[in-house]
Amino acid sequence: MEDQYVVGWGTLALINAGLAQGKNRSGLNWFFLTLFLGPIATLIIVVWEKLPKQKDLSQ
Repeated sequence: MEDQYVVGWGTLALINAGLAQGKNRSGLNWFFLTLFLGPIATLIIVVWEKLPKQKDLSQ
């Protein structure tokens, strides 16, 4: 039972990282944040609006 909990929590963290990247936010930061907050982080990502794309200044 303990293993299923860990696998589910890790899967949720990966899903949230993908959701965050889709909203122009850092997937890595949201992955780690989800490890601590879990479903609360999912709610935050879903409720927040998408950030505007940043312009590439390296050119």
